[in-house]
Amino acid sequence: MNTKNKLMIAGSAVLAFVLLTGFRGGHFGGHFGGPRDPERVKQMLTWRLDDRLEELKASEQQKQAIHGLKDSLFEDGKRLFEENKGARTQMVEQWESANPDSKAVHALVDARVDAFRAFAHKVADAALQAHRILTPEQRQQVTEHVREHMNAR
Repeated sequence: MNTKNKLMIAGSAVLAFVLLTGFRGGHFGGHFGGPRDPERVKQMLTWRLDDRLEELKASEQQKQAIHGLKDSLFEDGKRLFEENKGARTQMVEQWESANPDSKAVHALVDARVDAFRAFAHKVADAALQAHRILTPEQRQQVTEHVREHMNAR
């Protein structure tokens, strides 16, 4: 798998997470690694998801199950982006070195791509679980919302 495909997978994971949680608009303090408080971001995501679940007329059981997926993904995503901070520090250290270690740099990149790939699989699994939780009518509403969002860009 080439680097372009790996980056597309990583980007897809993030996009899927954003779509699954119902978060649209705004940002995480400029980017995912921004200064905004993670608990505040989680609360904003929760509010957006609550709005979507109300629109879908989701049952309490469905709401609990979907929120469980969101919470799990959020914690995994938060951990992933915290790990990225360490990776960025290591990359800067390599850059500042008089003789950067090529193998270390490539190993660091591979490790981050692998972490994003694992997260992408978790997002895909959560999306499949959400598919099973929602009724066919609710899934159709979600599809329509996603298509509208895609066409608005």
